Amino acid sequence: MSEAIWIEKYRPQTFSEVKGQKHVVDRVQAFVEQKNMPHLLFSGPAGVGKTTLALVVARRLFGDEWKSNFLELNASDERGIDIIRNKVKDFARTRAIGDVPFKIIYLDECDALTKEAQQALRRTMENYTQTCRFVLSCNYSSKIIDPIQSRCAVFRFRPLEKKDIEVIVDKIAKDEGLKIDKKVADAVYEISEGDCRKAENILQSSAAINKNITEETIFSMASVARPKELKEALELAIKGSFLDARNKLLDIMLNYGLSGLDVVKQIQKEVWDLNIDGRSKVELINKCGDIEFRMVEGSDEFIQLEALLSQFTLAQKKE
Repeated sequence: MSEAIWIEKYRPQTFSEVKGQKHVVDRVQAFVEQKNMPHLLFSGPAGVGKTTLALVVARRLFGDEWKSNFLELNASDERGIDIIRNKVKDFARTRAIGDVPFKIIYLDECDALTKEAQQALRRTMENYTQTCRFVLSCNYSSKIIDPIQSRCAVFRFRPLEKKDIEVIVDKIAKDEGLKIDKKVADAVYEISEGDCRKAENILQSSAAINKNITEETIFSMASVARPKELKEALELAIKGSFLDARNKLLDIMLNYGLSGLDVVKQIQKEVWDLNIDGRSKVELINKCGDIEFRMVEGSDEFIQLEALLSQFTLAQKKE
């Protein structure tokens, strides 16, 4: 089963199925029940339900005719002014099919639109209010020009909580006949960080190998080191065993296929659980930031990771 089919299979069809965004869902549902709504702006990280909620709105509002009255565009693919002047305007200027008050145009990743395209979109939103409503989706609302934001009701989405991811994982496991335990659900949440789409893709990849999914399978498929292993390497460095820590870290990178940036991001999370004083933890977080910047600028990953491990060894000596 392809990724698109898998995600579509578990995409919610009703408002009650949308997890983790109750503060948004309740207000949007009230608009739909009144069969009237303003332009909407959904802002938040990837995989938390923005597109899903837009599709649910269309299904609840238009029923079986929803595909005829709903236009979905991804602004990161079609981001120029021509797409607003032609494709969007042509759809917006015609009346809706059936006994519905307006059509809906859903613009995904609209923060990728150029400034000129956003200005054209602003005029289109003004001129076709009688026949069309816009639902805009973005990761960063600050990249949307103020005139568009002022014309929309802004809803900010949050990453899904652990309990929401667990409900989704349990449903998929039951429907697909997967065998998982509590550790697997914890691992999926830790890797996905509240991104439902990422959690589903990890499960799909793991299920393709074996229906009996283990914690080790999850970390391996996601190319993420187990926190316990990474913590062991850091503790070796703190104890003064720098060479052992370096070898351990190298093994982790090779076994899980991690890049230097991946390792630094995971180290940053593990620093807070180390048995050192608070001031040293803060200093090490600062070092993680320096090393990450150097890697982004093109420095050698292994040299920079060795430099970071050396700071862990020096931190203990300071104490």
